[in-house]
Amino acid sequence: MDNYVCKNCGYVYEPAEGDAKAGIEPGLPFASLPEDWHCPKCNAERSEFDPEQGVMPGMVAPIGE
Repeated sequence: MDNYVCKNCGYVYEPAEGDAKAGIEPGLPFASLPEDWHCPKCNAERSEFDPEQGVMPGMVAPIGE
């Protein structure tokens, strides 16, 4: 599952962790979040999130990154 980053504040939604304050259980993909879910840090709408760039799933990041 991909992490998503808020374009406004940098908050990262991590499906493996969910969003306990909003009642989102761990394991819920970003695409399955309720339509009314907002960034817990800056209250941005879901449309303000982009997939996190970086290491592809299953790959290992180089040492030092």
